Amino acid sequence: MGNYWNQFLKSLISFLTNFTLTMKKLLTILVLIASVGILEAAPIKKPKKDLTEEQLIYLEKMQARVDEIKAMDFKSMSKEEVKAVKEELREMKKEAEKKGIYLSVGAIIIISLLLLIIIL
Repeated sequence: MGNYWNQFLKSLISFLTNFTLTMKKLLTILVLIASVGILEAAPIKKPKKDLTEEQLIYLEKMQARVDEIKAMDFKSMSKEEVKAVKEELREMKKEAEKKGIYLSVGAIIIISLLLLIIIL
């Protein structure tokens, strides 16, 4: 009977040590998850570029045209006219979103390799 109790106590101690290790890991994971949930990423504020006088005039014209289009009655227009107005709005949107040239990582690697080959 004593052997049975010794074996039971050993298994109980083993279980409790594994259980406490598991609980410590679980508690650590929960604390990490909670801390990540609390943190918030601050938005990156880009400085606004000052527009030239010419760009301001063009912007005002575009805004006036958009207001005219919003005031239009599309139900009384034909499909071709509506399609032309939508195309005009798409072109204006593309014009407003022009930001510059984007180079992918692959393009940068190829350009740098070409420069190395030319230099060497």
